Amino acid sequence: MKRIAYLRVLVIAAVLGLAMPMSAQFLRTGYFMDGSNRMQLNPANLPSRGYLDVPALGTLNVGAYTNSLGLNDLINTFDSDGDFWDNPDFYNKLKVANNLGVSLSTDIISFGFYRGKNFWSANVGVRLDVEAGIPRNMFDYLRESPDDMDDLSGWNGRNDRISDLNLGLNAFTEVGVGYARIVNDRLTVGGKFNVLLGVGNLDMNINNIQITSNELYDNYGNINYDAEATIDVDASLEANMKGLELTTDQDGVIDGVEMNGFGIGGYGVGIDLGATYRLLDNLTVSAAVTDLGFISWSKGSSTVVEGDNTQTYNGNNVGEFLDRVDGGEVIDFDMFGLQKGNVQKKRSTRLPTTLTVGAEYGFWKNRFSVGALSTTRWGMYRTLSELTLSANFRPARAIGLSASYSMLQSAGKTFGAAVKLGPLTIGTDYLFLGKNTRSVNVFMGISMGLGKTRPEVD
Repeated sequence: MKRIAYLRVLVIAAVLGLAMPMSAQFLRTGYFMDGSNRMQLNPANLPSRGYLDVPALGTLNVGAYTNSLGLNDLINTFDSDGDFWDNPDFYNKLKVANNLGVSLSTDIISFGFYRGKNFWSANVGVRLDVEAGIPRNMFDYLRESPDDMDDLSGWNGRNDRISDLNLGLNAFTEVGVGYARIVNDRLTVGGKFNVLLGVGNLDMNINNIQITSNELYDNYGNINYDAEATIDVDASLEANMKGLELTTDQDGVIDGVEMNGFGIGGYGVGIDLGATYRLLDNLTVSAAVTDLGFISWSKGSSTVVEGDNTQTYNGNNVGEFLDRVDGGEVIDFDMFGLQKGNVQKKRSTRLPTTLTVGAEYGFWKNRFSVGALSTTRWGMYRTLSELTLSANFRPARAIGLSASYSMLQSAGKTFGAAVKLGPLTIGTDYLFLGKNTRSVNVFMGISMGLGKTRPEVD
């Protein structure tokens, strides 16, 4: 039962919110809708009027992504009994490398306003990104290991290799000031400068674990005192987080983590740059680069662990070997054999930069339009791209409707939709329509009009 509980919680939580994102922190479907949300991908993509997002409710973006398991797979995992990883339907959908991601962003306060041809904006927000990579060979190991200690002969003659398992987390508070200028009736340029307050960062990489054993037990479950087993580990963990404590067992091996409060562990800066250009009367193109920057983490908040060792066991301490390998967890600190040290150092980590390129063609005095949007995001471990096609209807300034089709992350199996009704905007790029989608996200924003409307320029 220990293995069932831990692995089920980890896999589901990793995809649905604990382990990030790799899914982007923005609504692609809303890129061509009027409102403050369109500026998250391009600081020059200005709204038709200034805005004040309702404090703590103004913008909320949550997204999750996996390259192998779909939403129905996760639901079936909840419903399954016993060792669900032995289910062929589950196992056959796994890739050699199974990437998971979750991201969340929300603004505590955000506003923007026009002053002539200039547009000023400011925000205070919180962001969280988590990424994980779980190799299929970890599931091979779990499938081939005994379910309980009653089958000790199942640990005889093992030769298991687990490689390329990683887990990363980045959390920070953002304080930003933006400026955009309407140069003329065709060109608008904009930028945003962000001061970043680092809350926490973690980077764990299990490069390789090799587990070997000979005949540990005879057919009657008796210990073979000529037995030998080894666990060869190449792993590392770097973390910067105020209040993070690594717990150890009696041998000094890390067996878990504890949080004893929060604080600021680092400082950094980020820059967003963008432009829009009306190429033809009805055709507008745009491009932007967002989250160019870094966070420098202080030595005082640092924990650095290097695991490069070989643990050898014989017939006298076979029980210790079993304690190491029988945790039944994907993130199994006992098996990793990482030992806590006193190494501390300053670190710098980059932000997950996003490149955005878009084009929109309008009809009927721009009340209806079609658009194409390409986004590429360089995450902590992997690069994620998406191409979104959308149709947009704007019958009035306070009303907007958009429908989209994103063809890469969800393998082309879902549509997106967004609705703006007065101050409320809600939407998703991956609308669940009974398909086994690999991506989910949701955006909600409540934004009030503030100040003047966008000026007309020659």
